[in-house]
Amino acid sequence: MTSLSQDIKQKLSNLNVLEKIIAINLVIFLLSFVLKTVTGWLELPSDFSEFIVKPWTVVTYAFLHYDFIHILFNMLWLYFLGQLFLNLFSSKMALNIYFMGAISGGLLFMLCYTLFPDVFGNYSRLLGASAAVRALLIFLCAYMPNQEIRLVVFNLKLWYIGAAIVVLDVIGLFGVNAGGNLAHLGGALLGYAYAKQLTKGNDIGKGFERFMNSIVGFFKFSKKGPLKTVHKNKSKVGGYTKADFNEFNNQKKIDVILDKISKSGYDSLTAEEKEFLFRAGK
Repeated sequence: MTSLSQDIKQKLSNLNVLEKIIAINLVIFLLSFVLKTVTGWLELPSDFSEFIVKPWTVVTYAFLHYDFIHILFNMLWLYFLGQLFLNLFSSKMALNIYFMGAISGGLLFMLCYTLFPDVFGNYSRLLGASAAVRALLIFLCAYMPNQEIRLVVFNLKLWYIGAAIVVLDVIGLFGVNAGGNLAHLGGALLGYAYAKQLTKGNDIGKGFERFMNSIVGFFKFSKKGPLKTVHKNKSKVGGYTKADFNEFNNQKKIDVILDKISKSGYDSLTAEEKEFLFRAGK
């Protein structure tokens, strides 16, 4: 039994951050069949007065699915987006966009049901990871719109895919799942805004990241070790001098910068490196 638990821990430790979110979604999905009463407390209500006494639902709804097809497509999207996203950006940024997308989708859902009850109805509940997944997808589409991906027998630019999905979500506002499509659009707006600000050098997720770190830190009681001073050498790019780096062709430069991101995270890049990567994405 001990070896089984160790094996499970080992496999979980090898998952990237978005794969761990997939695992959490799957566990909650299985538990929902036997804990219906409890999972009802994870759904996001459209009524603000009910939400006030259950504020955690603006996040927990994004981990709750009752339908197999619903969770299947959400997790497939999340898996493939994770492979692309985490090759370019840090795990922390992925979490920022995922959770902020879920929150933005939930808030737009509640706002529209409150302001336009004659259009969307008086009451509904929201669940599913779609808004958070939309945020990651539209972020990538907006940050590197001309990046092409292979779809069966032809290539498509990311912005084509993003635009088509947003159009479908807008059309969906007039269907049976209006609330879900409102959440999709809320996540998409967050992903778009995040990408556009990042191209200007502004990471709008930093404040949210500090907030989450403070919450996690509140529950940590481990003894802190002595502080270490780390000196970053800004004159080098991925271990190469700027002179050597400038001699590389564009593909080699991209590979060096991506290697630096994988080792130290997106925030370790200089403004010059971020600008080069942004131009290359175009």
